[in-house]
Amino acid sequence: MEADNEHRKSKGWCWWVLVFVIGGLVAAAAVLTLLKNFKHFKTSREKSHSGRFVPKYAGALEIAMQFFDVQKSGKLEDNRIWWRGDSGLKDGIEENLDLSKGMYDAGDLVKFGFPMAFTATVLSWAILEYGNQMNAAKQLGHAHHSLKWITDYLINAHPSPSVLYIQVGDPELDHECWQRPEAMTEKRPATQINTSFPGTEVAAETAAAMASASLVFKEINYSYSNLLLMHAQQLFAFADTSKGSYSVSIPQVQKYYNSTGYEDELLWAATWLYHATQDVSYLKYVTEEKGQAFGNWGNPSWFSWDDKHAGIHVLLSRISFFGAKETSFAENIGLQLYRKTAEVIMCGLLPDSPTSTPNRTDSGLIWVVQWSSLQHSIASAFLAVLYSDYMLTSQTEMLYCNGKSYKPEDLRKFAISQADYVLGKNPMKMSYLVGYGSYYPRYVHHRGSSIPADADTGCRDGFKWLESLNPNPNLAIGALVGGPFLNETYIDSRNNSVQGEPSTYNSALVVALLSGLVTTSSVVHPFS
Repeated sequence: MEADNEHRKSKGWCWWVLVFVIGGLVAAAAVLTLLKNFKHFKTSREKSHSGRFVPKYAGALEIAMQFFDVQKSGKLEDNRIWWRGDSGLKDGIEENLDLSKGMYDAGDLVKFGFPMAFTATVLSWAILEYGNQMNAAKQLGHAHHSLKWITDYLINAHPSPSVLYIQVGDPELDHECWQRPEAMTEKRPATQINTSFPGTEVAAETAAAMASASLVFKEINYSYSNLLLMHAQQLFAFADTSKGSYSVSIPQVQKYYNSTGYEDELLWAATWLYHATQDVSYLKYVTEEKGQAFGNWGNPSWFSWDDKHAGIHVLLSRISFFGAKETSFAENIGLQLYRKTAEVIMCGLLPDSPTSTPNRTDSGLIWVVQWSSLQHSIASAFLAVLYSDYMLTSQTEMLYCNGKSYKPEDLRKFAISQADYVLGKNPMKMSYLVGYGSYYPRYVHHRGSSIPADADTGCRDGFKWLESLNPNPNLAIGALVGGPFLNETYIDSRNNSVQGEPSTYNSALVVALLSGLVTTSSVVHPFS
């Protein structure tokens, strides 16, 4: 994580403003009838929608899943990465907390709570939607283990209802060193938010992570699931009652994971809490109470660690597609507005849609910003394959984009085009997923990967490995590097952090995407 805020923060859609027309009450009433009458997924329909297994994506998923093991902090269990060892064992000790687990953010050795919580939320979402496909690819157990590695840390980072530790390590000190995590020598301060120094977006994202993970573990470890849900509800209450951006409360974070607003995280957390509890007060929050003010209805955006709006629109479309219990007319109107916005987003992604976004390369890769350029393409592809499966399962035959109609398979085709680009179908003929295929980046901007496991280096003398002309001695298997420039070139240099630095949150997104493609089509199941 080497960039300043202007490089790292998510950008809005860079295309013309779309006119958003809200349907009349007649259409809304029809939607209300649909929502009341629709029942979840009969077995016969599940069988009819099952697709064939796709070995290519299953193999890529197996590789991508391993980057979480590369990034783990703490005392390692069942370690699959030969060159990784225990690290960060004393993290949190000055606060009398065990913050040793969790994952390092990217190529550095800092635990940033905001993107780490987003990693957990996306990984949970992927498991909830595509756990069957993960299981078919023999990766579901690894996904559960990686998710729990993060949530164990998040539980410990929340020692009381209104206190959350949101960072371990000082990025300024960290960037003055080039060391393996096992040999860290710099100080590891822990940073907290509280009622005096609020951080609504981090507290709410962590609540979303806890709530979504509680659904994942509900049938695996019921007591752990309940513990997660308790933390999620406390964190949401803290986020909602002590409003304030952590970028304002803690100005030093602005250079790294600066937040562009917390309204989306509040909706995101409430949406996941509704799914986890079926408490209609959370649904009312995202529709009647805060939908108009926070929902960004009619305005498409890019899904990322900073901006959750597009994910919210798709996740709430799930309820619109499949129904909700005891919802009011006003709540259903709100759900329809989220779904309408999701449709605008999907229409923008389809390459031949009348409202197609111009934010793509000549080869068709969604491309928005130079830093970590693949983040938006894989996030968009994940949402597209999800929406495709929502349509397929609900027997929604068409998506209409300014008079032109599209089928669910058109969205899946788009998602496949983005995945295939990442895996090597691009002008560089390079796989951007380290370890997949025979040609992939060898000079990944990653401290542990770049330093021999038996090297004895201190803080400063380790930079010789950053400057070395030799390929990385350790394979950061599963790392998704930043990606190509707009002209579709890639410079494989360890000093090229703009293109060559991987991150755990992008790994969660590519794992989610590949999980959705493991079979040619998939059935959406209830979360609970």
